[in-house]
Amino acid sequence: MKTRQILIILFALTQILFAQSEKEEIRKAINGYIIGTSYNYPDSVLSSFLPGANMFLDFKDSPLYIMKIEEYAGRIAKQERGKFNGRVTNVLSIDQFGGIASVKLEVLIPSIKKRFIDFLLVKKLEKGWKIISKTAASESSERTGKKALLILSSAYIQGTSDLPAGNSFSEVAIAWDLYQKAGYHVEIVTPEGGRAPLAYINPADDLHQNYLYNSDFMYALNYTLNPVQVNADEYDIVQFTGGSAPIFDIPENEAIQRIAMHVYEKNHGVIAAVCHGSAGLVNLKRSNGNYLVKGKSVCGFPDVHERKDLPHYKQYPFIIETVLEERGGLFRHSEKAGTPHMEVDGRLVTGQNWQSSAMVTKKSIEIAQRATGNGEQ
Repeated sequence: MKTRQILIILFALTQILFAQSEKEEIRKAINGYIIGTSYNYPDSVLSSFLPGANMFLDFKDSPLYIMKIEEYAGRIAKQERGKFNGRVTNVLSIDQFGGIASVKLEVLIPSIKKRFIDFLLVKKLEKGWKIISKTAASESSERTGKKALLILSSAYIQGTSDLPAGNSFSEVAIAWDLYQKAGYHVEIVTPEGGRAPLAYINPADDLHQNYLYNSDFMYALNYTLNPVQVNADEYDIVQFTGGSAPIFDIPENEAIQRIAMHVYEKNHGVIAAVCHGSAGLVNLKRSNGNYLVKGKSVCGFPDVHERKDLPHYKQYPFIIETVLEERGGLFRHSEKAGTPHMEVDGRLVTGQNWQSSAMVTKKSIEIAQRATGNGEQ
């Protein structure tokens, strides 16, 4: 029986890895289109498409204008080659089955206050994946192309136990919702990439229900980035969300530490953390060797509010509050459990519990939007 279960698990893992590798190949195939349309490289655009492919567009008050990819590339060729034209493209989802796939892209052109959604039909041919058709629609938008990065855990179990672990669905959904409404494109990274384990889902909660059925949001959780795929230059904000999982694999992940400190020191961006997500702060160091939290007001889930009689508490590799204080942090919290509480110290924003998620996210947006990029605030 055990041998059969192991074989089933191995088969499932093989299928998942195969699907992920295929999606990476699709991403590479459409990358020529994304880069070519942003930096005016017509040859890169052509390399992504099947020759003669049709684009089904709205154009000059016509509900359907069919344009060949060669004509489209010809228009790009009239622009200054290699110059960024202000077009920002984000991959929202890739739905692949066998040798076919549909790709959903968000294209922002802030200069004309437009947001486009591109749908690409992609097919695997002898020489690899190619776009065989495209359609698009647009709407007015104030989005600027700014990005926020949510940092989640890959841990499915708590320590060495068999207790399940997961990321707080509330904290992720609240942050995603508010960043999106503020015009940010939100991406998610985990130590291992791929599917993020979830916890504390309440289908009766309106926000939970909205996002459980939001295909873009659930795709992002199912196909999180791994640290190698993250370009830290792109983000104004990183936010560590909480739950029962982050303490087990986030604090020791050096790649995630580098991303967070790059955003903070080089981009002059914001680092935020909520509840047990503050575990992700304990090993963050500045370029001068000092811990990020040294001399700073900070909070997270206080030890006095932990249920120390429950098995999960014994699995914690450290006490977040204690280690933050050992690193020089000034840990502060509300005495009343379940009360929202936030500490703000420059571009470091921390919240006590999941109830603090909204205030932390809103404050992070406020700070990021007024940041001038001229040194420490």
